[in-house]
Amino acid sequence: MAIGKFVSYLRVSTDKQGKSGLGLEAQRAAVADYLNGGRWELIAEFVEVESGKDDQRPKLREALHRAKVTGATLVVAKLDRLSRNVAFLASIQESKVKFVCADMPEANEFTIHILAAVAQHERKAISERTRSAMQAAKARGQVFGNPNGARALRGLGNDAGVAAVKAAADRHAQEVAPIVHDIQASGATTLLGIAGELNARGILTSRRGKWHATTVKRVLEKLDA
Repeated sequence: MAIGKFVSYLRVSTDKQGKSGLGLEAQRAAVADYLNGGRWELIAEFVEVESGKDDQRPKLREALHRAKVTGATLVVAKLDRLSRNVAFLASIQESKVKFVCADMPEANEFTIHILAAVAQHERKAISERTRSAMQAAKARGQVFGNPNGARALRGLGNDAGVAAVKAAADRHAQEVAPIVHDIQASGATTLLGIAGELNARGILTSRRGKWHATTVKRVLEKLDA
């Protein structure tokens, strides 16, 4: 039974979701179900539209500050969407604010400490596994695309070469698709955010270079096609 003051923190991954309310109503309902009964007061609600560009969470900071200065408990709808978010977990730890998840009321500060350690380890492990896999592929002589791309072959009467480069780019898009999907699932949804995380994990483009918004866009377009 909920007792006392509460501040709710809701999070959606895209601006479209934020404007449409998609996902927000389900989170509000989960918080309301948790608070149902008892003597409680929901004094504030903060909604984060997470850009994925970086780990900054301004609305989370506001929610934590409001909870701290009012002595309220921060309540979120679901722990599973947040448990891999190192920035969120670290903020909870540092704030010393009372915290509860509507879907896992038994979770406490000690649980958050463990989840933060696991999330940090998982992010590091993913980066190391990805880097090792790419290095092994390079050692086997695997080449991901043409360094000059198909553009360099256009107009030279080399249709077969152009097709081969495009095919290589398509294959590379499929190879990085699981990594891109994992990044999106972790909260990075903008082109810049995905590019930054790919670079942080040591993933190279099909031309063996760094990722930018435009290169991420091309890969996503290939996957959608």
